[in-house]
Amino acid sequence: MGGAVSAGEDNDELIDNLKDAQYIRTDLVEQAFRAIDRADYYLEEFKDNAYKDLAWKHGNIHLSAPCIYSEVMEALDLQPGLSFLNLGSGTGYLSTMVGLILGPFGTNHGVELHGDVIEYAKQKLDLFVRTSDSFDKFEFCEPTFVAGNCLDISSDCCLYDRIYCGAGVQKDHEDYMKNLLKVGGILVMPLEEKLTKITRTGTSSWETKKILAVSFAPLIQPSKVDCGRIKTVQLPPANVRTLQDLARISIRGTIKKLIQPESKGKTGNGLKNPPRFKRRRVRRRRRLETIVFLDKEVIASRIPHPFDDNNNFEDGEEERREEEEKVVPGVKPDPPVNHLREKILCLPLPDPLKYYLLYYREK
Repeated sequence: MGGAVSAGEDNDELIDNLKDAQYIRTDLVEQAFRAIDRADYYLEEFKDNAYKDLAWKHGNIHLSAPCIYSEVMEALDLQPGLSFLNLGSGTGYLSTMVGLILGPFGTNHGVELHGDVIEYAKQKLDLFVRTSDSFDKFEFCEPTFVAGNCLDISSDCCLYDRIYCGAGVQKDHEDYMKNLLKVGGILVMPLEEKLTKITRTGTSSWETKKILAVSFAPLIQPSKVDCGRIKTVQLPPANVRTLQDLARISIRGTIKKLIQPESKGKTGNGLKNPPRFKRRRVRRRRRLETIVFLDKEVIASRIPHPFDDNNNFEDGEEERREEEEKVVPGVKPDPPVNHLREKILCLPLPDPLKYYLLYYREK
């Protein structure tokens, strides 16, 4: 499923294409997509396909097409502080983007059937937290992944503000999914070959909207073990921040407010990577007919024009060659400055406290 937009050369170009096609429509969703490079969730040998609008699967590892994820993110209408449940959380790519919007006081849980995929997701999450420059531009709600079948969730679990199911749901499981949702909450899932948004408007009332046609592998039915008893999935409790965590969040937030004008002035919103050097297209202009008025006579003639092909074609070719010569393979622009990290490292504090404020990140 996918192929709705053209392939990009990098993550930013992929997001540009999704915006142009109206799959990404809001700033929050755009920021989350730009903050996490889709290629980071691919195995190394398959990264050449990361910026195509196509799904990818290798063994149990699976990523939906970018256009699907963007529609899901837009439909969820995410806000800071909400609780989110990802059924079939996979690589954690979607859960991590959601965590950037939920912020430090949200809840971010995922249920995944395959143990090897959970390990893969944890590795990718750890890499993002330790090394990504985007991490410091947000306050993050870190996802927690639980192993099990999402149709085996314990009946006494807490309800969620937002839920996404990443596998095809049959009609007889629709009520099961809806009952995991709080009043006012939003559920997005592939239901009978349609990506569907369901809003719980009351204890027993719902609004349903079909978003687009999709094709997902169906949910795997739970197996019975222990003499007919069904093994249930216990979801973790909601996050309760320690006093240390609250202090770190407050200090980082204060520093961000102080450096915000400086960082915006130098790097815009800091979310889009510096543009690559691109060849400038030389467009041939049409010859312009010019009418000259001399007293009462009208003379139609062709006046040499600075954009006339005859006069400027050679100049245009020379300009094009100069532009191409500026493109040096392998040369990348300087990485953006992490202003938050710089400010924290300059604080008159013991090194262990500085590193705590930086979440012990590697760069």
